[in-house]
Amino acid sequence: MPDLWMPGATRLDIGDHSPTDGGPAKAIPHITWDRNATAAKPLPLVPYETLVDYFGRNPAGKRAAPHVLWDPFTGRITQFVPANSRSKSLADGPGGTRTNRAGSVVIQIEALFFPYCVVDGRTYPRLVDTPCKGWPALLAWIRSWGVPDRWPNGRPENCTRNADNWETEAGWFPHGAVPENNHNDPLSWPAFITEQEDDDMTPEQAQQLKQLHSVLFPYAGWQYKGKGVPVDAYADLRTASAQSTAAARNTAGLSSKIDGLKTTALTDAQVTAIANKVAANPALAERIAELVAVKLASRLAN
Repeated sequence: MPDLWMPGATRLDIGDHSPTDGGPAKAIPHITWDRNATAAKPLPLVPYETLVDYFGRNPAGKRAAPHVLWDPFTGRITQFVPANSRSKSLADGPGGTRTNRAGSVVIQIEALFFPYCVVDGRTYPRLVDTPCKGWPALLAWIRSWGVPDRWPNGRPENCTRNADNWETEAGWFPHGAVPENNHNDPLSWPAFITEQEDDDMTPEQAQQLKQLHSVLFPYAGWQYKGKGVPVDAYADLRTASAQSTAAARNTAGLSSKIDGLKTTALTDAQVTAIANKVAANPALAERIAELVAVKLASRLAN
C-alpha cells in the first residue's frame, strides 16, 4: 500500500478523518491566494508558518484544510490528513457530487502562492515562475496513489468544469475545473516530470538542466570517492536510476555527449561543482540518471 503520509513531509494530523466514496483517483491543485496583489502593486508572500498554523490549528482553517500545504520556494510540505481520507478544501453543495470524496483518493494540494507575490525582492506573477522546489517528490507520492499524469478537464490555464469527466476520469483537476466550485485557481501548475514532456519545462528548469549538463558530462571519473564517502559516483548514479521513473531518453544530444566522454580523474573542485548542481535540483539528475547509468555500465563491463 502507498504511504498514507508523504515521506519527508511534516505531519500535523488535524484528525477528522473520513473515507472517500471510491472511483477514479484524483488530485486537486490549489493556491492559497491569501492576498490580492497586482503587477502594479505586488505584495510580500504570507509566511509558510502562518498557513501551517491556520490549517493545522485554527478551527476555521481546519474546516477548509487540504491534504498538504506545499511551499514551492523552499520545498517544505506539511500534511494534515492521510491520503485515504477526504479533506475539505473544495466547496460541496447539497446534492450532486460529493466533491471532496469523489474518488478512491481526492488528494488536495495548497501551494503557498498568490499572483504577484514578492519573495526575496523578486515578484512572481505565476506559480510556474517559482523554483517549484519539492515538486518531484510531491508528484511521485501522488502518482503512487494511482493518480495519472493527465488533466481531464484541461490544464489550469484553460480548464473547464466538465461534470462527466469529473465523474468518470482519473487525473488532475484544477480547483477551477471542479463542479460546484467557483474559484479559478491555481491558474498555472508545474509540468509533469516525464520524458515526453521536456518541452513543458519552465525556462528556469531548462537553464538548470543545461547547467547540469555542462558540469556533468565533460567527465567520466565515476570511480571517484570523496573523503569519508563509502560509495563512488557511479554507485550514486545507480541509486538515482533505481529511484527515477522518468529517464530522459530523448534529451537532445545526450547520447553524443556520453559517447564522447573520455576517462579523466576528477579534481576536488570538479566534484564539488557536480555535487552543488545535483543538490540544487536532484530532479534534473534523476531525469538523466538512467541513460547515464546504462552507458556507464556498458563501459565498466568492457
